[in-house]
Amino acid sequence: MNDAVLHFSPGAYLAPSVDWLNRNLHPLFSAITVVVEATLSAIEAALLAVPPPGLIAIIIAAAFFAVGMRIAILVGLCLGFCLLVGLWTASMQTVALVTVAVTISVLIAFPLGVLCARHKTLEAVVRPVLDVMQTVPPWVYLIPAVMLFSLGRVPAIIATIVYGIPPMLRLTTLAFNQVPREFLELGSAIGAHPRSVLWKIEFPLAKQTLLVGLNQCILLSLAMVVLAGLVGAGGLGAEVTRGLTRMEMGLGLRAGLAIVAVALVLDRLSRGLLQRGAQAAAR
Repeated sequence: MNDAVLHFSPGAYLAPSVDWLNRNLHPLFSAITVVVEATLSAIEAALLAVPPPGLIAIIIAAAFFAVGMRIAILVGLCLGFCLLVGLWTASMQTVALVTVAVTISVLIAFPLGVLCARHKTLEAVVRPVLDVMQTVPPWVYLIPAVMLFSLGRVPAIIATIVYGIPPMLRLTTLAFNQVPREFLELGSAIGAHPRSVLWKIEFPLAKQTLLVGLNQCILLSLAMVVLAGLVGAGGLGAEVTRGLTRMEMGLGLRAGLAIVAVALVLDRLSRGLLQRGAQAAAR
């Protein structure tokens, strides 16, 4: 007699749930699709409306006045590389995708991280969820996103947001947990409002760890955008996918280096702007 073999298939339980969501919440998903597509299209149109040399000059000037000479030179070199290798449009599409995804990820992760630092019970509940989110292979996030939003940029950005939240949330919680208690007690002793304590005492002290979290969020979002090229998200991820499927080493290498250039631009600009903002708030 053959031994009975038990098989557990999560898909057998999740598929009906996804079908129910598609049947009953289709207007909501359609509305999200319209908003995300409109936002991405607006950012892409703004980036591509200006001729590439003019846009590079504007960004270099803005980086020089906002951050400094070194970052301005680095930004110019990175953007110039994207233009010279013929991937300017794809690079701007990737910048739009990553900008929207990172912004939403930070808007979700930062306040939730502050709450976790304030309430240890919430942190204990959230921690195993983050462990699961960071353990699951990144391309797995694309499956439910595609099932709910079909192919295109919307499932790519939804999956990128989900993938970018855990590192920012973890490091936000860590940053505020590491703030010395005596500074908080000093703020309370002088009668400062909790909001003032958060932004004028805790935030400047937590700045360095928060910058690491932002850096990780940007890098992981870029990694996810590359995988999202498999579902028609466009941008540099599509170029990497095209180079892989066609065995074109040159295209894949150029697209990969362009992704590195975009990552450097986004990371250095965001880091510099946040450091300036923290210094201004501390004055």
